Amino acid sequence: MMETILRDLRQPEYLHVLLNPLPVYGLAIALFGLIAAMYLGSRGGKLTALVLIFACAISAWPVAQHGEEAYDRVLSMADEDGQAWLKAHQDRAEDLIYFFYALAAVAAAAIFVPKKWPKTARPLAVATIILAFVSLGAGGYIAYAGGKIRHREFRNGPPPKTEPH
Repeated sequence: MMETILRDLRQPEYLHVLLNPLPVYGLAIALFGLIAAMYLGSRGGKLTALVLIFACAISAWPVAQHGEEAYDRVLSMADEDGQAWLKAHQDRAEDLIYFFYALAAVAAAAIFVPKKWPKTARPLAVATIILAFVSLGAGGYIAYAGGKIRHREFRNGPPPKTEPH
């Protein structure tokens, strides 16, 4: 069994699917924590939530990296419609991943900058919340196409029109 797990962990498509909930579901939970901490006035809660938001946002990088590494293998497993969804998924990820990187930078700023300039704490936390909502929207849009690659039961309409890769 351990051998099977180790083999799976060497497959980029497996790692992509294993990690891809972090930038969406993990971020949503951390965002809820930040909003709650701000409402309650909990400095420790706010700091914890900001660290979690940073971690979830920056996790988009390995998710994208493993997705790129898995592209050819997943392409060969997908039917024609799945291939169109894979192309849309890749295009969306390439275009929108920068929101996650920006969110990671803003969250890091919200963690460290107020130590030197305390009056920046609230504006940076609010900026983090706004950018987290934008990133969640981007992540949902990316995931919408990704879920249709191999899951025919989720395909309720025709695949997107894409240029050949």
